[in-house]
Amino acid sequence: MWSRLTSASPTHDTKRAMKSRHLMMLAIGGTIGTGIFLSAGSAIALAGPGSALLSYVVVGLFVYTVVISLGEMAAMYPVSGAFSVFGGRFVSPALGFTLGWNYWFQCELTAAAIILEFWAPHIQPWQWALIIIVPVFALQLIHVRVYGESEYWFALIKVLMIVIFILVGLVYDWGGIKGHSGPGLSNFHNSQAFIWGFPNFAQTFVYAFYSFGGVELVAVAAGESDRPYKSVPRAIKATFFRIVLFYILTILTIGLCINWKDPTLLTSAYDSDVTASPITVVFQRAGFGAAVHVVNAVLLTAVLSATNSAFYGSSRMLLSLARSGRAPKVLGWVNKQGVPIPALLVSLGAACLTFLTTIWGEGVVFTWLLNLTGISALLVWGSIGVISLRFRAAYHAQGRSLADLPYVQPLFPILPMGVVLLAVLMFIAEGYSAVKEQPFNARNVVATYIGVALYLILYVGYVVYERFLLGRRQHIVPLLKVDLDTDAVWKRGEGLRVRERDILEKKVREEDKSERPPWKVWLVRVGRYIY
Repeated sequence: MWSRLTSASPTHDTKRAMKSRHLMMLAIGGTIGTGIFLSAGSAIALAGPGSALLSYVVVGLFVYTVVISLGEMAAMYPVSGAFSVFGGRFVSPALGFTLGWNYWFQCELTAAAIILEFWAPHIQPWQWALIIIVPVFALQLIHVRVYGESEYWFALIKVLMIVIFILVGLVYDWGGIKGHSGPGLSNFHNSQAFIWGFPNFAQTFVYAFYSFGGVELVAVAAGESDRPYKSVPRAIKATFFRIVLFYILTILTIGLCINWKDPTLLTSAYDSDVTASPITVVFQRAGFGAAVHVVNAVLLTAVLSATNSAFYGSSRMLLSLARSGRAPKVLGWVNKQGVPIPALLVSLGAACLTFLTTIWGEGVVFTWLLNLTGISALLVWGSIGVISLRFRAAYHAQGRSLADLPYVQPLFPILPMGVVLLAVLMFIAEGYSAVKEQPFNARNVVATYIGVALYLILYVGYVVYERFLLGRRQHIVPLLKVDLDTDAVWKRGEGLRVRERDILEKKVREEDKSERPPWKVWLVRVGRYIY
């Protein structure tokens, strides 16, 4: 068994074993991670329910435009490195290196320990972390299909819990639960919706960034998905109507049910004391006290999902970096089952090291990780806008037809330009709020810009390496030299032929269905979706 797992080789490749339903559920529920359960309360306590809601709406729309821009490239070039590969290919090798390593550093594992501390406080966070990491790591060693299947069910559980929470929370708020009078709209009255002005509103962005972090995982998973030219566009279209809907309604429900002054919200990060999730609190106040541990057990699936996705995303990014010459070659080895064993082991080691940081207190560590991952995510998303513009510029310069793209983003170039502009504005707002916060604390400024420091160190470091050690004088890839053929799902001029073939296949399937009894057609559809 062990010899099969470790029979890695640079000649082996990952397997396209993830089905369309896996990618779809990854888009729908994969991004409902620990952020929405942990940081949503802090955003409301910081700036009020109205500001938090507005912040999540703005960031949600921003993230959706990022997914659209990224999806256009991922559907055409389904590679595990996704935006790292696109950055190195369409803009410059330094950008690809920076985005790849920057993404690898982003991880939600410490946040997982915080949730579990509330559930079983007599057990240390690092002990819980190991309890989670070991089985998830073992699952990752088997096959990518196992990751897709496990993430499918984890995401489904999260989605169902969010739906139930929204329904229960709104009914409770409207006074529909006997013996538990809801607050109604009182939390939005008497100037409570927007508190402490623009600086505090700007600070809520980092919580929203952290909550939405991971939406780009669909593009990373496209490298191992079956028929990505179909599954990726479907997953992109599902993102707006479901992810944004879930996030906005969740933050609205929390804001309606819990006052911004309530001590149960996450307001003690600097004191190393992160309390229970606001979702749990709402269930308690609605009269479902006995369901508290059940709710936290469901939150455990979010922890497992975050850990599962962290291992998958980081290992595939390391694999891509290694095979493009931007990481040690040994990390590019893959076994016969398509699993990058060395990359997974390095990711495991890095994950274990993060739990040593809990000696400074989970709350303090969580705050720093929140800023690091939040700002890093913003920098990655803004970079995706630049990459999209360069991709289309190269595509046009080389006389390519948009008909050869499996998915064409609408409103180009407005969307990618809007991504870059919004990223710059939100980045400025973050810096402004850190400087204007009273009393002034230099630690807050450092925490805000620590992600930027990492980004610049990686980028400048690679530029120096490229210039003085590799002897390359040309930093930006010329438009006419951009590689638009490698890894493409469709060759030049093939788009129309494939679409015509798909239309004929669909017509044949429809004719076949018309001859079957309706109940049999319905069972087939359900079976295909589940299995």
